[in-house]
Amino acid sequence: MHLLFSSLLHPTRLIQPSADTYRHRGQRRALVEALRQRGIRDERVLGALAVVPRHLFFAPEFEAHAYQDKAFPIGEGQTISQPYTVAYQTELLRVQPGQRVLEVGTGSGYQCAVLLQLTPSVCSIELSSVLFARTRQRLLGQPELLATGAELYCGDGSLGLPQRAPFERILVTAGAPAPPPALLRQLTAGGQLVIPVGDASSQRMVRITRESEAGFVREEFEQFRFVPLKGQEGWG
Repeated sequence: MHLLFSSLLHPTRLIQPSADTYRHRGQRRALVEALRQRGIRDERVLGALAVVPRHLFFAPEFEAHAYQDKAFPIGEGQTISQPYTVAYQTELLRVQPGQRVLEVGTGSGYQCAVLLQLTPSVCSIELSSVLFARTRQRLLGQPELLATGAELYCGDGSLGLPQRAPFERILVTAGAPAPPPALLRQLTAGGQLVIPVGDASSQRMVRITRESEAGFVREEFEQFRFVPLKGQEGWG
């Protein structure tokens, strides 16, 4: 089953000032500076994290954790990724304005909101119907977090989104035993997939570039630890 939610708002109209205070903005500036010190260099990525209010993706009682550089549980065995991890993956993805992006693993919706600062065309798919409904409701309540062209789907992200393919960029926010063939098939020529690959305890961040119909180039980067990618071409 696939459920679609799309927004028609402009990406620069982010939130009402009452929801994002001076204190929140100061915390984001400090977080971005910490990420810069850790090696994130892409100013567009840093700018996106400086704009997106991460605290809106937390339950109010956990807001104090929002601008700490750590992952945090969001239920259903999933987490909102550590800001450094979000920045690292987004930087590797090298999104250009106007490119069509598929995110596998919507989770809280935070990574999707970051991607929408870089391109207005993002599809995001979530396997958990509970998380899908919760995140959809959150974004309905804060529509300025989305942008024209944003689409949320509920379904098996390990199989991609063939009805909306191909994509110039695909980002997977869960650890996989191997790059799913379905995702590779849904890349355009020159398209790139960023995905953590490994076992249940540790994964290596991998970027795969499709150079031709059957030709792919694989690059490996730092190690991380993600929740497992569930689904037919994930961990089952």
